[in-house]
Amino acid sequence: MSQWILLRGLTREARHWGSFADEFRARIADAGSVTSIDLPGNGTERAMRVPADVDGIAESVRTRAQAAGIAGPYRLLAMSLGAMVATQWAARHPEEIERLVLINTSMRPFASIGERLRPTAWPALVRVAACWTRGVQCERIVHALTCNRHDALDADLVAWAHVRNTSPVSAASALRQLAAAARFRAPHEAPGCPTLLLSSTADRLVDPVCSGRIAAQWGAAHARHPWAGHDLPHDDPAWACDTIADWLRLSDEAKHEASIRREPA
Repeated sequence: MSQWILLRGLTREARHWGSFADEFRARIADAGSVTSIDLPGNGTERAMRVPADVDGIAESVRTRAQAAGIAGPYRLLAMSLGAMVATQWAARHPEEIERLVLINTSMRPFASIGERLRPTAWPALVRVAACWTRGVQCERIVHALTCNRHDALDADLVAWAHVRNTSPVSAASALRQLAAAARFRAPHEAPGCPTLLLSSTADRLVDPVCSGRIAAQWGAAHARHPWAGHDLPHDDPAWACDTIADWLRLSDEAKHEASIRREPA
């Protein structure tokens, strides 16, 4: 049975997946076990000191997955900072990672600072910092920056403000996560497992060219969503799940065909 682990991004936690986790379980045929693990400083781990680099964050997630009795090999679905963590985990412990799905991420050396964090987003991030302890106001800015689907805006703001009020991420943790993400440098070599990148053409936070360059360098599969924002699982969970399901099916078919070709005549 496949063991899927979901990793969110900067200052976000398991509850921010919203309906996506349930939709993922329903639409992905091999999603036998799906677990969301919070990064240090977020959600259930908000009291944990954030390691200084992505390698330390990855080791923290890995250790907690093992302590929880989640048996590998793992399939990691991760977005933004979480995707950097997943990439580092696969680089350090390739025997433990079976597949990677990386959503709207960015990494050196494949992108510049202005591509990894669009300059047009900087003023909004300054406003987020200025109202960090004011739940609804802060989340309204985050929503406008990361989501292009607004039909559930009011419900989203209530839910996200509740998350912020019940499991507040400290400003210090947010800054340490941001610094770790900024310093992260991914390997030039592709991960040793099948990898899919998903990106949003209309992402206002991270330039989608980042995912395109990573996919080109690694020879990885890459699918682009035409209108979703940075939080692709929020904006179009059905598209994300269907795209992942199609990729899994095609990968399994290719693996099966390769095994047939290797059989002796």
